[in-house]
Amino acid sequence: MSDSYWMQQAYELALQAEPLGEVPVGAVLVDECGQAIGRGFNQVITKNDPTAHAEVQALREAAVYQQNYRLLNSTLYVTLEPCVMCAGAMVHARIKRLVFAARDIKVGAAGSVCNVLNGHPWNHPVQIDEGIMVDACAELLSNFFAKRR
Repeated sequence: MSDSYWMQQAYELALQAEPLGEVPVGAVLVDECGQAIGRGFNQVITKNDPTAHAEVQALREAAVYQQNYRLLNSTLYVTLEPCVMCAGAMVHARIKRLVFAARDIKVGAAGSVCNVLNGHPWNHPVQIDEGIMVDACAELLSNFFAKRR
């Protein structure tokens, strides 16, 4: 399946967050065989958990599924550029590749504010690809925040 397919899946998850009052971000982790092994959407308010970002939810589900905290050769699809916490978790999990849609110019840790994923000085670099479905994902976020103002 293509990057566009998996980003669409992440987008569908982001749509589940919005009615809960959560920032609409979705994530899907795909293994090297092209199988989804983890999914998540933001649930920090719902779960009263500051770590319940979409990426962390997907990583947790995948680790349980794989019975391993190392998620080697996997690709994480996310509708918004990960923050430092999520990028750090990706490094620790040894994610191979990140594909994200929209940049987060306030807290993005895959190049916007900083780049935790480039491997230096960390021991594991993560390949970064961006821009798939950027318009739809950015619009979803913009509309969400416009309604809250």
